[in-house]
Amino acid sequence: MVRKQFFETLPDGRDVHSWRLESADGAGLTVMDLGATILSLEVADRRGELADVVLGYDSAATYLSDPYYHGAVIGRFANRIAGARFALDGRTYDLDANQPPNALHGGHEGFDKRIWSAEACTTSEGDGVLFTLDSADGDEGYPGNLRTTVRYVWTEDNRLVIDYTGETDAPTPFNPTQHSYWNLAGAGAPSVLDHVLEIYADHYLPVAPDLIPTGAWADVASTPFDFRKPKPVGRDIDAPDAQLALGQGYDHCFALNGAGLRKAAALFDPASGRRMTVHTDMPGLQLFSANFLGDKPMGKHRKNYVPRSAVALETQFFPDSPNQRHFPDTILRPGRSFASRTIYAFDCV
Repeated sequence: MVRKQFFETLPDGRDVHSWRLESADGAGLTVMDLGATILSLEVADRRGELADVVLGYDSAATYLSDPYYHGAVIGRFANRIAGARFALDGRTYDLDANQPPNALHGGHEGFDKRIWSAEACTTSEGDGVLFTLDSADGDEGYPGNLRTTVRYVWTEDNRLVIDYTGETDAPTPFNPTQHSYWNLAGAGAPSVLDHVLEIYADHYLPVAPDLIPTGAWADVASTPFDFRKPKPVGRDIDAPDAQLALGQGYDHCFALNGAGLRKAAALFDPASGRRMTVHTDMPGLQLFSANFLGDKPMGKHRKNYVPRSAVALETQFFPDSPNQRHFPDTILRPGRSFASRTIYAFDCV
């Protein structure tokens, strides 16, 4: 079942609408066309009580100035590009250096700040919403006219299936992701450090002081980045480790094991019993322990969000890939369609 409704008129006069996807047990999510953003996602605990497990805001307008990218689709390029520039086919492109000197999450007016066109859809897996956005040649410095679609489908067994596509008329970097912050105890709970996390990765990407990958692939063994066996997010987060010090916690990309659609991570809240399992066909997973969340702007239901009160698990290509040729190729070229799938599956144990 899909329900569309008017959400809010922005200060510039644009109308924002939301869509509700819900299964028979009441679990489901609400998304809006501004940023193709997940506004809420409710799932049951082991007692059958529903709670919203996605951080965010009550007002659509707040998302326009949101420095944390709550719940949004990121594009054209998720994560960082060093020096806000890259070379492609003999030409250098200068991007919006919105995190000087680097480019972050597509620029000041990335996909998270755009109103997408949207329509309800039905698939063999369940009902959903299909979002479409056209990004013109030169948008935030990127070449080519790019059409992106993102389809959210909610299934009766409580899986959020996200399908991305992209097509361009000129070569361009393309790296979309979903930037929700998760707390399985409920949005606004004070900490996520007791959540148990597992990441299916033998290697992670060390970063320089500006959080750009150095280009190395580091073995997670005997480091705080070893999540191959489930452990609390907070167990090693304050360990005396130079990499953790750079990000004031986890803000690193993991090189996932295997290829194709496979299990990437699992997050579990022991108190509620809620578990979220992540599957993806992308090569990387960015773990961000919300190290810089602040109490402004105020979150949903007038709750203040604080550092480490959520975790983001962003499926994506590696950061700065256009400048690091040994990383997986992120260049989308004319005549080649991009297609990728990520699944966030919820249950209780």
